[in-house]
Amino acid sequence: MKLLFVHQNMPGQYRELLDWLAAQGGHELVFLTQRQNVKIPGVQTVVYKPFHQPAKDAFGLSKVWEEAAGAGFGAVMALQQFATKTGFRPDVILGHTGWGELSFLKDLWPDVPIIGYFEYYYNMEGGMVGFDPERPAGEHAPYFNRARNVVPCLNRDVVDLGHVPTQWQRDRFPKSFHDSMYVCHDGIRTDKLGPDPKAEIPLGRLAEPLRAGDEVVTYIARNMERARGFHVMMRALPEIQAARPNARILMIGGNETSYGAESKHPGGLRGEMEEELGDRVDWNRVHFVGRVPYAQLCKIIQLSRCHIYLTMPFVLSWSLLESMAMQATIVAADVAPVREAISHGETGLLVDFFDPSALAAQVSEVLARPQEYAHLGVNARAHVVENYDFLTRCLPEHIAQINALAHTPDKIAFG
Repeated sequence: MKLLFVHQNMPGQYRELLDWLAAQGGHELVFLTQRQNVKIPGVQTVVYKPFHQPAKDAFGLSKVWEEAAGAGFGAVMALQQFATKTGFRPDVILGHTGWGELSFLKDLWPDVPIIGYFEYYYNMEGGMVGFDPERPAGEHAPYFNRARNVVPCLNRDVVDLGHVPTQWQRDRFPKSFHDSMYVCHDGIRTDKLGPDPKAEIPLGRLAEPLRAGDEVVTYIARNMERARGFHVMMRALPEIQAARPNARILMIGGNETSYGAESKHPGGLRGEMEEELGDRVDWNRVHFVGRVPYAQLCKIIQLSRCHIYLTMPFVLSWSLLESMAMQATIVAADVAPVREAISHGETGLLVDFFDPSALAAQVSEVLARPQEYAHLGVNARAHVVENYDFLTRCLPEHIAQINALAHTPDKIAFG
């Protein structure tokens, strides 16, 4: 089958599916992206540039669409040129709807079915906007929310089928979207992820590596930002350290901002929180390791005695499910998307997002009595294997949806 994937940050959510299709062989796989120098064996990469980008002083309510229209037109022009040169015509297109790249593809190939990945719909209730009382929503927030939703609303009529990874994400969208969506996670390779009692990692300032069994607390986020509860995590540190004087805290992630407003502090949110906490924290026992290679990330989770996952109501991180697959004992924010994956006392522990003291108390309890909580990691892995495993749960569903839409008699074989 000829498949076209579209995502500005290749491979994005298609990582596992793309790798599986490439390994299977027999398919023509093309990926349209803004990323350059990305090579995946068995996949041909087509790079596009936005045709237009809005000026810095562009009108805020139309800026999102202006940027999306520029990306969409750049995408369709690149594909038109590629198709003219190679004769390529996909049987099915799979792409993210968030940045406008799919917006004009039906005008290039009217009869080619498209499965659109719908990630998030902005509402004033139940999501990230206005959730943090320290950052209340401005009076114009409802208008900016609606403006952000212009792109998925347009793409609802462009795609033939929508795909959302979690029930909570689907329910963010208006009911008019629901009948044309299927809910299935991208998939976690639980066959490659599991516990490792021999896991260890070296840290520059320590003479001996950290090992599974050491008193290690881990926190992971792509960027250390409010959306992922970094400020709450930091405020819990003094009480964790007071209760557990031998604990070491590993903070993994960048110092940028992916979601929401940036900190005005010159050191970013990390600098802001370090200034707020001052000498209340023993910084010698806090290790900011930045972004690390995936294999090292897994080792860090595998040796963690207590893994912390904090998020405002927003898109669920792969890292949570991967940590569950590696049998971590997890203390997480008690918010809607997390509750879809974690049941308190069964597959993890949930605490109030806004209560650093409650977080610290729960983490300290796990550190003090790890064996009493070890069953949570075992249950967490079983839950992920049953509900989010790529090969046995998610892949069959994705293939069935692709095959059902494809007009070609050549379907993707599975099983």
